[in-house]
Amino acid sequence: MKSLAVFIAAAAVFAVSIGAASAQTPPTVDRLVSAAKNAAGLDWPGTFLRLCIPPPAPDPAAAPAARGGARGTPPGPPARETWYAEPARVADNLYFIGTRIHNAWAITGSEGTIVLEALFDYAAQDEIFAGMKKLGLDTSKVKYVILSHAHADHDGGARLLQDEIPGVHLVYGKEDWDAVDKSTNHQGGKPKHDVVGADGMKISVGDAAVQIVTMPGHTPGTLSFLFEVRDNGKPLRVAYVGGTAIPFNGDAAYYDGYLASSKKMAKAAADYGATALLSNHSEFDNAYFKAHTAASRKAGEANPFDVGKAAVARYFTTVEDCTTAARIRATGR
Repeated sequence: MKSLAVFIAAAAVFAVSIGAASAQTPPTVDRLVSAAKNAAGLDWPGTFLRLCIPPPAPDPAAAPAARGGARGTPPGPPARETWYAEPARVADNLYFIGTRIHNAWAITGSEGTIVLEALFDYAAQDEIFAGMKKLGLDTSKVKYVILSHAHADHDGGARLLQDEIPGVHLVYGKEDWDAVDKSTNHQGGKPKHDVVGADGMKISVGDAAVQIVTMPGHTPGTLSFLFEVRDNGKPLRVAYVGGTAIPFNGDAAYYDGYLASSKKMAKAAADYGATALLSNHSEFDNAYFKAHTAASRKAGEANPFDVGKAAVARYFTTVEDCTTAARIRATGR
């Protein structure tokens, strides 16, 4: 009996050691991609595809894609029917004013309106100005335009909004303001330096406010947001991710910094109790379709953006697993 007990004890120690070794096995690309796919589920398929599946290598023999414009002249905007979207009221005081691909939002409060993102320069007039008018919103009441980051598909219309809305304030992250200030050919015109968005800053228009979470990664000065809106009179807490796409040829330091930011925002969203997640690209949150579904809901139907805390957490799991897989592909670890 004593020898049997010794054998059982030894076997238990062996099993524990095997389990510990297994737990310490470095993740592989295949395991991470599989885990990300499971986390994405039906809520975040676009995020999974964009971050986990590297694009095919460009064909060197293929002609570059044209956006219009004769030789020697600047390219023109794409055909309007390829990007234009009707605006939509998503919740009591949250409005979609983006394109089919790039999102922009208006949040109304008792003392004005906050606009998130400024789109490409060619879309800002039709989507933001005309879109707000269609929704019965007064653009002169816009107090702040908050830019998640300084890429032309999100801030090309910033100078237009700054010029056309009296007293409006533009908000960028510090590092992205630096990039804007140094630019010599900013698309849509170079905005004048204004408010620097800092971590934890709250930007309020009476009973509506946006809290900034600095999230360096997509750009050095990327900003993400937390805010609450009302949906049929009930509070709806939103986590807004300001920059999701990653390169597939970065170095370890880039991926580690991006992952740290994603984990920071994931915790902020969880602590805030966010049950909805928005972004500035429709491929990540399916906003173009969800916004119009929300606007045409029947009484009592749930808001399609209100996916629950667990689904919001799964978004960040998808991002982090895909990013880790990209790091391994690019760096070998």
